[in-house]
Amino acid sequence: MIASLMMYLRPETAEAHARYWALICEELAARGIAAPETLNNKAEEFTVWKAPDLTLSQTCGMPYRLWLHDHVTLIGTPDFAVAGCPPGYYSSVFVIRADDPRETISEFRAARFTYNQSFSQSGYAAAYTHCSAEGFWFKDRSQSHGHRNSAQIVADGRADIAALDAVSWRLIQRYDPFASHLRVLERTTPTPGLPYIAAAGANRIATFAAISQAIARLMAEDVETLGIRGLVDIPSTAYLAVPSPPIGA
Repeated sequence: MIASLMMYLRPETAEAHARYWALICEELAARGIAAPETLNNKAEEFTVWKAPDLTLSQTCGMPYRLWLHDHVTLIGTPDFAVAGCPPGYYSSVFVIRADDPRETISEFRAARFTYNQSFSQSGYAAAYTHCSAEGFWFKDRSQSHGHRNSAQIVADGRADIAALDAVSWRLIQRYDPFASHLRVLERTTPTPGLPYIAAAGANRIATFAAISQAIARLMAEDVETLGIRGLVDIPSTAYLAVPSPPIGA
């Protein structure tokens, strides 16, 4: 068995994540579902997501719709109460340096854009859709391998703009001093948030109930740290309806 909740993990949130997982394990056990005692948050993400003995993990919307939806069980979507978004949804924020005078995304056509991964909904696909509506896509692009890395690169002046998951941006603002050197330029259209998944054939109803109860049992301190407000049942069709950039874009 394997389980991982790596997506919003930071050193500052690790203890809260561990307590959250302990509660999930208790609730799963109460429903006759076995689970590993500890999370494996260092395993390669696709190895986890495609594992035939996956108890639970959190994936991104773009990998889910492109590669995973036919091979996993969609459990539900945690609600992080992102401002301006329906429950369970999120958006991306375009961040630039605080002293950059430009005021619209169209002014960044020739800018240096950095992104976490090319298969990221928030860091790449949402940015592509947003910019395409303005009639352009960044030609000068670099991969940072993480939202925090993207923010740091822009703050340091090694890139001009990045698209960040709104939940990741919330954590960056809370924990990283360099966030004070950044500001939000624009926000993308909300899309379904990062869903919880399990192996194909998993008991979705029981697992959904277990996680929901675990969230309800979280200490107030851990609710504040993790930002989770509940679990939402967003259908697979809502994820599959989100547009993806064309191959090679």
